[in-house]
Parts: sequence; structure tokens; C-alpha cells
Amino acid sequence: MERIMVVGVTGAGKSTLARAVGARLNVPYHEMDALYFTGPDWAVNDKLTETVSPLAAEPRWIIDSIGYPEVRDLLWERADTVLWLDYAKRVVLPRVLRRSLRRSLTREPVFGGNTETWAGWLSREHPVWWAWSQHAGRHREIAHRTSDPRFAPLQTLRFPRPAATAAWLATLTPSAAAPGADTAP
Repeated sequence: MERIMVVGVTGAGKSTLARAVGARLNVPYHEMDALYFTGPDWAVNDKLTETVSPLAAEPRWIIDSIGYPEVRDLLWERADTVLWLDYAKRVVLPRVLRRSLRRSLTREPVFGGNTETWAGWLSREHPVWWAWSQHAGRHREIAHRTSDPRFAPLQTLRFPRPAATAAWLATLTPSAAAPGADTAP
């Protein structure tokens, strides 16, 4: 595990897991949303490919995303491991709801210095609505990618429940393999 993607729907815990795995394996962690949202009013990085390409070329990294469309294939072709948080809506939605409520109440800055607002809850792109509406589609896309012959060399560890993820993480050391996960597809 040298070039790792942590994938799943919004609110699954990708960033939390990526930070923990990166720290245990001493692998540089890159937060995809921070690379994508670069300024106020949710301005996006119009040079995302130029930003991500050098990171993907590094020998070791962990990224908490399936990848935005501009860089998705680049990351999947370069990665050697996919950690798939394949959690049910009943697990993900309370998590993303709590996170968004906290962020809206505290005005906690997120990517590019932006904040989640109460008005933002009305948008189809709000994390809660996004997690709800994209859940099935994201599952299908990840299942397709993990079975795609182009990405056959990838080691895919699929975690259907948070307890399985936690148990696997507890065993993780720099020399550990990947016990305890379901292999995908």
C-alpha cells in the first residue's frame, strides 16, 4: 500500500480514514476537496489536473476521493490500493447530517475558507442531499471501477460496515497486509 485511494459516498468517513491510514503508514495525505475548492464562494481549481498530476506521480500518497472527473482515471491508473467504505445510507446519512449541522452552527471553515450555510441546505449540492441522491450511483461506479480490467492490478479492500473498517485499521502497521476486509467486487 503505497498509493491509496479511500472511496465511498459523501459522509462515509473517507477523510478520517485517509488521515489515520496516512499517519500509520507515514504516507502523505491529500484532501481532494481542498485541492478542488480553492477560494471563496466555492471557487474551483481550474488547473486541477496540473495540481493533482505531480501528486499522483509521487511514489507514496493517500487521497480521500474517487477523484473528480478531470483526474479520476489518472488517480485510478496510478493507485495500487482502494479502500472502499461501502456503507449503507442508514450509516452515512446520520454522519453527514451531524457534520453539516455542526459546520452550519459553528461556521467552521472548510475548503478554500468556505462555510456551510443554512441557505446552502436548499441546494441539491449540499452534502446531505448529495449523500442521499448519489449513494446508489456512487456504489455502482465504484463497483464498476474495481472490476474494470484497466484497474485489475489494484488491491481493493471493501468495508461494508464501520466495525470492519475499525477492526482492519487496528491491525494496520507499516508492514501489515490487509486482513479483515472483503475484497471487491
